[in-house]
Amino acid sequence: MAPLHEPAPDDFGDDLRGNHVRRPYPPWQSGPVAEEERDGVKLTNLDQPLFDGAGATKRDLVDYLDALGERVLGVLRDRPLTVLRVLRGQKPFMQKNLPKYTPEWVERVSVWAESSHREVIYALCNDRRTLLWFANQRAIEYHPTLIPAGAVHPSFAVLDLDPPEGSGFGLAVSAAKLVRQVLDEAGLPSLVKTSGAKGLHVFTPVAAEATVEEVAAATRAIAARAERLDGALATTAFIREDREGKVFLDSTRAGGATVVATYSPRVRPGTPVSFPVPWDELDRVTPADFTVHTAPALLGDADPWGELMPDPVPLPADLVEEGRAIPIARVQAMHEGKRRARAAREG
Repeated sequence: MAPLHEPAPDDFGDDLRGNHVRRPYPPWQSGPVAEEERDGVKLTNLDQPLFDGAGATKRDLVDYLDALGERVLGVLRDRPLTVLRVLRGQKPFMQKNLPKYTPEWVERVSVWAESSHREVIYALCNDRRTLLWFANQRAIEYHPTLIPAGAVHPSFAVLDLDPPEGSGFGLAVSAAKLVRQVLDEAGLPSLVKTSGAKGLHVFTPVAAEATVEEVAAATRAIAARAERLDGALATTAFIREDREGKVFLDSTRAGGATVVATYSPRVRPGTPVSFPVPWDELDRVTPADFTVHTAPALLGDADPWGELMPDPVPLPADLVEEGRAIPIARVQAMHEGKRRARAAREG
């Protein structure tokens, strides 16, 4: 286990096995610069840009996450965490399995990954020190699971609204209103946030007894009902070529899936953040309004995500039953893709 202070973690990169490998400093730099320490975590190279087009430095990332503090931790706490890191001179990469050099005080949980048939050691970002350590690792995006560690029931039903390329944010807003109408009619409360990219995430907190299968089925039914309300605006078509310029209502965020955390920065130009927006203000904002530079001042001491989150409610039985009759989008798309490929070869 690597010691906390020596060497500084950001002076290294990861090889394909998750080991630390020292990177040579560029010829104009003889060693780490712009260092400081917070909560026992040594922070290095704080004045370096986060990534091309970020308009922000590593210091801006650290300051942002530290300023939001408990509000970020409240979203991440006790949930297996995947992060998107951007090391100097490298492309962004997702990190699920904790690297070998992770400090011993970082809480963690072992989760069986059915897809890869192995145990994955995830971090639990439960305190300021861990959050600062991740920031120093240049972890920019934070993607917690919908199911807390040690639990078997999802906390939320989530719809990810993905507008077509080149469209305005207004399309996503209109689609979100369709989803809200469905939820209201079903007696389900909801909260919405920007994804930090071009879309929106609609969250519905569900009662603890709801199973993964029930939440997944209900989410499919919500998407299908919204599509029926306005099929010219919204679609549940998983295959991109079939969406015909409509907003995709992605109902596949269920089970062990992750969704980018509220308040998480994104690896996008300007370093926007995923930000909660009251339903009655959606028409007056754009995703670019919320960045690592602007969000702290907009929030002040408030935590709208935590403060406005409704109490969990049971899922209506009719919604679950309707969803059970709807094919799982990823599976259906996989079979359809194979069918089309076969037809193309035979044609």
